[in-house]
Amino acid sequence: MVKRLCLALLVVALLGGACGPRKPKGEVIVYVAAPLSGFQANGGQTVLGGARLKAEEINEAGGLLGYEVVVIGLDDESDSEVAVAVAEGVKAAIAQGKRVLGVVGHYNSGQTIAAMKIYKDLPLIVITPTASAMELTQQGYTNFFRVNANNATQARVDAEYLVKALGAQRLALVYNDDPYGIDLGRLMAQELEALGARVAVNLQVAVEQSTFAQEVEQIKAAQPDGVFYGGYEVEAPYLVAELKEAGVEVDFLASDGAFLSATIDEAAGAAEGIYVSGFAPSPAQVVGEEWIRAYQEVEYRNPDTYSINGYSALAVLVEGAKKAKSFDARKVAQAIRQLRFDTPAAPIAYTAEGELQTQPIYIFQVQNDTFVQVAVTP
Repeated sequence: MVKRLCLALLVVALLGGACGPRKPKGEVIVYVAAPLSGFQANGGQTVLGGARLKAEEINEAGGLLGYEVVVIGLDDESDSEVAVAVAEGVKAAIAQGKRVLGVVGHYNSGQTIAAMKIYKDLPLIVITPTASAMELTQQGYTNFFRVNANNATQARVDAEYLVKALGAQRLALVYNDDPYGIDLGRLMAQELEALGARVAVNLQVAVEQSTFAQEVEQIKAAQPDGVFYGGYEVEAPYLVAELKEAGVEVDFLASDGAFLSATIDEAAGAAEGIYVSGFAPSPAQVVGEEWIRAYQEVEYRNPDTYSINGYSALAVLVEGAKKAKSFDARKVAQAIRQLRFDTPAAPIAYTAEGELQTQPIYIFQVQNDTFVQVAVTP
């Protein structure tokens, strides 16, 4: 009787093991390259969190082509030299035989431009969640894609919103002195002038600048009826606050780099009423409570605005590998160009250059200390 019971238990155990989750064949690595420390740490960490959540979902469903997806964050510190060192580290990992599918990153245009000089020759896919400089898709890269709109689209939509929706005709144009800001400032000037608006003052400021006394005086003297700022959440709240303190009470529209909660939190109430454009809707608008809870379990905090961009970028990598039935970078790149599906960030369908065929831009207004969507194009 004891022998029969033991045999029965053994059979059950064997059957149970056969029906349970299969052991992964191995690991496939996706690096997330973004600022994980320093002044843009929150933005980079939101992207990393989104990618980690997507990997968790894939692994719970059995992995990718039988492999466990391992997400590894790489801190580029918002510094282009560090970004190059990060890319060299990825190159070394591949040389050591690591199975690397791709890089979600970089977060900023400057660091992406620098790192692509190395990534372009590696057998991997690069999908930026947020970098928007036009240069990135004008170099003939075959392994580069975005899940966000580019600066040309953002400039067109933002200029039209300022002029047509808000009625601004005399603009103060302010932008950062990095590749992202310079590119966006140039394009905004062109778009505003094409709409018949006048750029009354054109100012370049420093990344991480926190005082704007001289610039505020120049803006005030120009008497604009609108202000556009192309920069980040670490400068925008201080510029907004100083403008309001100086009595410059005109419509203010900041670019996607300021679409983070810090723009509101650091402005000490002065952000109320300003407008911000973004490359994605607020997470609460496109994902359910279950997604938000799952994110909180993975990251132990709430998602921020670009969490869904990290999630969506990894989704593109995963769907490309599935369609290709391979981790071979050339096959995956070819498969990605044939994808047609929706992500929380954007509908996915690519041009040959790696641009989204449909590039949504969302306009938000700060109302009661919250980003409230007021427009979306297309």
